[in-house]
Amino acid sequence: MKILDTDYVATALDRIDYPTDLRALKKSDCPQIAQDIRDLMIQAVSQTGGHLGAGLGVVELTVALHYVFNTPYDKIVWDVGHQAYPHKILTGRKDRIHTLRKGGGLSGFTKRDESEYDPFGAAHSSTSISSALGIAVASELNQQQDKHAIAVIGDGAMSAGMAYEALNNAGALKKKLIVILNDNNMSIAPPVGAMSDYLTKLWSGRAYHKFRDQVAKFASAISHGAERTARKIEEYTKGIAVGGTWFEEMGFHYYGPLDGHDLDTLIPVLENLRDNEDGPVLLHVVTQKGKGYAPAEAACDKYHGVSQFDPATGIQKKSSGGAPSYTSVFADYLIKEAESDDKIVAITAAMPGGTGVDKFQKSFPDRAFDVGIAEQHAVTFAAGMATEGFKPYCAIYSTFLQRAYDQIVHDVAIQSLPVRFMIDRAGLVGADGPTHAGSFDIAYLGCLPNFILMAAAHEADLADMIATSTHINDRPSAIRYPRGAGTGIELPQKGRILEIGRGEIVRQGQKIAILSYGARLSEAIKAADIVKDQFGYDITVANAKFAKPLDNELIESLADQHDLIMTIEEGARGGFGSFVLDYAQDRNLFTKCRFKTMTLPDIFIDQDTPDKMYHQAGLDHIG
Repeated sequence: MKILDTDYVATALDRIDYPTDLRALKKSDCPQIAQDIRDLMIQAVSQTGGHLGAGLGVVELTVALHYVFNTPYDKIVWDVGHQAYPHKILTGRKDRIHTLRKGGGLSGFTKRDESEYDPFGAAHSSTSISSALGIAVASELNQQQDKHAIAVIGDGAMSAGMAYEALNNAGALKKKLIVILNDNNMSIAPPVGAMSDYLTKLWSGRAYHKFRDQVAKFASAISHGAERTARKIEEYTKGIAVGGTWFEEMGFHYYGPLDGHDLDTLIPVLENLRDNEDGPVLLHVVTQKGKGYAPAEAACDKYHGVSQFDPATGIQKKSSGGAPSYTSVFADYLIKEAESDDKIVAITAAMPGGTGVDKFQKSFPDRAFDVGIAEQHAVTFAAGMATEGFKPYCAIYSTFLQRAYDQIVHDVAIQSLPVRFMIDRAGLVGADGPTHAGSFDIAYLGCLPNFILMAAAHEADLADMIATSTHINDRPSAIRYPRGAGTGIELPQKGRILEIGRGEIVRQGQKIAILSYGARLSEAIKAADIVKDQFGYDITVANAKFAKPLDNELIESLADQHDLIMTIEEGARGGFGSFVLDYAQDRNLFTKCRFKTMTLPDIFIDQDTPDKMYHQAGLDHIG
């Protein structure tokens, strides 16, 4: 399939619907299948947007895995899911690949209820080794000794502590597990060559296994010292002193590095591991992100996640402009504050571009820190800096901050340390679906003593809240804001200092009051306009700004003047609305007026456009 052809061209991939079809072909057919997958993937993602570079880098590895292993009986767990588009093409979803990340379409990640070939749902990184080890142990308990569990994890995902916890446990359990380290940055070992590929084939074969076991038994019979000497000789012979020794010490048999795009090497090595290994194995493959598509090869960072693009040129479609994004507003106003305050530092966990920390880093390279995919460490690292008088801004998506909850409680809240959490992607996020929705932070932070919680209704709010947070030096605080462009409101030259726990009335009316926390304020105003047009009277709209502490005076005033108070928030039940109800109960306000809370419903809402997702949730001006 040529991606630039306007007329349909038959390809070898047409003969494949499932891996059983692939396994019926000759090995010599696999390179053409890989090329057809790559072409189809480029064509599909150019129309849908999504994660491109990682998938292009594992096309040959995907073909080799499904060619060698008996999927879906054998289980392949793809870490994160960014790599899984070629896997979806080969596992019965080829004809739906153009629906990626669309409403009712294929998920951008692996998803158990989408296919039996997806044994574990993965949208956050570094879970593959743990889940695959669980599958391996369960298979043994089920007397399925012939079943294989394979985890494919990128070198970036290996920066997370959970991956090392899993490696440690797997090495101790010594169960049959294959971990494939997809190294697309050359970060662990030097460049590979024909000799390295040849030796990997040799090491993974039956003859080498027999030799290795005989050496180990012989050395053990002599003395422990001789056994250690034999081990060092083996390591030297294999040439893995730089990268492999560490994995071997963890209890894994290490093979590699080898060229992850060379099917003539990948297939026989995987066959050897399938047939000869009984304990945990780590196969180190080196791939190129964006392989086979020149624009992605030249700028793999920009083609990790893409919007729609022209496949002929690689040029991505740009937004129409207009209002700045909330992320860029955060970066710009933090820079403004940092120009006059040298204690301000910015921290993120492998998302400098997504959070705007990359922009801050250009202005203050010594005061910006990307700690890798390690949210737990990011939070405690920030707490440590706070103890020394610095003002850390920990910028992490809402969905990823969940991974560091224990650290938020013990290392920040209990010690009342002034870490400032910048919670990007609050609320529903569209094509990434429920795994990336920022649904729970209001509830899980609001129950913690010592926290100040703010939510921006628009860009000017965000600027003000950043300025305010610089003066909060006795406790932690959090500011949440949504994905995407702002409302277009005029921005101040510099943010103003807000009174803590004080909201404001945006529109004065009667009978009904809407108390909005966060970016649904604009929808509340639209709803007020509809009421005015249809019923002829104004309703009150208020911007809460703070969920903790609550503006109790504002709540009391609204209860005195209205028949109904409706709270609205872009979060799950148990958040802002619950805080208001608790206060109303304590103050016996239910005798004065009725209260209704509007939250995200108690379901996980599937991917779609944000507008459609909010309509389904009942959190737009129509709902």
